[in-house]
Amino acid sequence: MDPMAQPLGGRRSADPRVTSLVLIGANVAVFLLVLVTGGWASPWVHRLGIGPVGSCLVDDTSGNYYPGVDAAGCAVLPGTLWVDGVADGAWWQVLTSAFTHADLIHLGGNLLALWFLGPPLERVLGRLRFLAVYGLGAVGASAAVMWLGPPDSVALGASGAIFAMLGTALVLARRFGGNYQLIATFLGVNILITVLGGAYISWQGHLGGLVAGLAASAALVLPPRERRPVAQFAGLAGLAVVAVGAIGWRAMMLA
Repeated sequence: MDPMAQPLGGRRSADPRVTSLVLIGANVAVFLLVLVTGGWASPWVHRLGIGPVGSCLVDDTSGNYYPGVDAAGCAVLPGTLWVDGVADGAWWQVLTSAFTHADLIHLGGNLLALWFLGPPLERVLGRLRFLAVYGLGAVGASAAVMWLGPPDSVALGASGAIFAMLGTALVLARRFGGNYQLIATFLGVNILITVLGGAYISWQGHLGGLVAGLAASAALVLPPRERRPVAQFAGLAGLAVVAVGAIGWRAMMLA
């Protein structure tokens, strides 16, 4: 038996903290870009956060925008700046939104959760499977925002990926005899905060990330040992295709 093998396949990371540190560094770098260009009023909030449709911004660093104005209408309004949404071709927002924050408390809360959840999950899953969970959480959150959020809204933050990690941690703890009750309680508190948090919390992104994480963990845990790697890859790839397909379908409806 390979001493570096993981219980769900793959190989153990030499240092399971590295991936989380890289993700933290990427989030901090984008936050600094947003901060020095205006914070919430920065056009990078709309360029990197996920917007189902584009926005016609008032070009005065206020962060205000004209609701319901399309690109053609924005072009004839003085002092405006048009920023594309996913339906306009800004597909990068599906992923960049998970690395974009405009508020220090929002950033700090997400990165603290990433630091506490990431290394233990990578220790069990290995680097590639951990990144698959994180990435599917981000894409699942974007899919939910596209379908359930207001078309002219902008959502940002790593919360979808964090909820995917929480969902995966819950499944793994239940599977391997860990303290899943504690994780379930923490997850329940966060769901309650999401529901009661008001307009400034993207419940769509949180819900989409959680569902993606639960689905990804099922794809990792359920396949039988004898054909686990192939089945895991097929399951994770299938989830990615469904999420991206849902985003594409919604984008075509909004275009």
